[in-house]
Amino acid sequence: MNVFKFGGASVKDAEAVKNVLSILHLFRGQKLGIVISAMGKTTNAMELIVEALWAREKEVFAEIVEESRRYHLAIMSDLFPDANAGIYADINTEFDQLLAKFNEPVTDNFDFEYDQIVSLGEVISTKIVAAYIQQEGIPLKWMDARKLIRTDRKYREAEVNWERTTRNFQERFLPEFEQSDVLVTQGFIGHTSEGFTTTLGREGSDFTAGIVAYCCNAEAVTIWKDVPGMLNADPKWFDNTVKLDQISFKEAIELSYYGASVIHPKTIKPLQNKKIPLYVKSFIHPEAEGTIIQESTATDHLVPSFIFKMNQILFSFTPKDFSFLVEKNLSDIFDRLSKTKAKINIMQNSALDFSILVDADKVSIQRVLEVFSDTYHVKFNEGLELVTIRHYDQATIDRVTVDKQILLQQKTRETARLVVRQK
Repeated sequence: MNVFKFGGASVKDAEAVKNVLSILHLFRGQKLGIVISAMGKTTNAMELIVEALWAREKEVFAEIVEESRRYHLAIMSDLFPDANAGIYADINTEFDQLLAKFNEPVTDNFDFEYDQIVSLGEVISTKIVAAYIQQEGIPLKWMDARKLIRTDRKYREAEVNWERTTRNFQERFLPEFEQSDVLVTQGFIGHTSEGFTTTLGREGSDFTAGIVAYCCNAEAVTIWKDVPGMLNADPKWFDNTVKLDQISFKEAIELSYYGASVIHPKTIKPLQNKKIPLYVKSFIHPEAEGTIIQESTATDHLVPSFIFKMNQILFSFTPKDFSFLVEKNLSDIFDRLSKTKAKINIMQNSALDFSILVDADKVSIQRVLEVFSDTYHVKFNEGLELVTIRHYDQATIDRVTVDKQILLQQKTRETARLVVRQK
């Protein structure tokens, strides 16, 4: 079997769903496990629904739920001309039950409530796509990831129980191929031993594809996107991008670690462990070659890759008593940083200064000052960029630093990382 993953952009409207069907026709007769994300920006809408529920804003809650219902029903009206088709009752029931949640008891665990609601985007999306594909004559069965992927209770960032999950796929998923060519399941979600829904982290549908492939010993995974494959830079920030025809698992992990957005960072490990190749292909031009990610590192160095993180803040901490930054001080700094929930993109220290770079939209400057100012002098610079270059040379560094001031830089044999700002 092969595993396909279709993200939100590839099922964002009726035409996109029809395009998924046209891609499946190219593989007619093959056994396919398909992982599908929520449609379009549905996950964002579901997050707003959770926030309204948590804030007890009933009118806002109901308005966003109904707006999401209308969005999905509009897509369905173009896919299912028969107004009496069973899928309408099914999807309306999902939204009715979501509406009813406002009048049900709410726990004191926001992350738990988040997972129970946000996961519905994938459930609804897969039900619609599965019903359409069945209607068009492809033997298919809808499979519930909430009964397949077993996780711990770390809501919003759940860890997979690989042994139990593998057993579930072997016993409940693979046997269904005897009756169906295509099995459709949800990205991003799993379940605890008690049966509560969990999510695997934002943008986790790629990871789900890796889980399915690992547990089923798939031949390959294909992630269908709106780009021709993995590019050496984000076209939003870089002219003349180049497609990477082939890279290694190692290179893919490095790129995703530094912030490349094409592949979810957790996706690679289960595939590498079983040497299952990963293809990144265009759902706009499905017959084009795309990118293959596999074991060999032979071609990794041929094309430099550029990763840009915008809107960064650089904090520098200096002990007020002028003590050297040794292990004890660094341990104290990290303990304090954990209270701010800052996620570090780059860090560097000297004898007296410790500097970190973080995403501006993920940290409160005021909170950092509150946590550190009793013991440390704190300085910060806003409006910065972090540029990471894999397989750099001086020409590539010069290219990204035109009219830029370099505030901090780190280099290894293969990677250069530069914190810069406009001159």
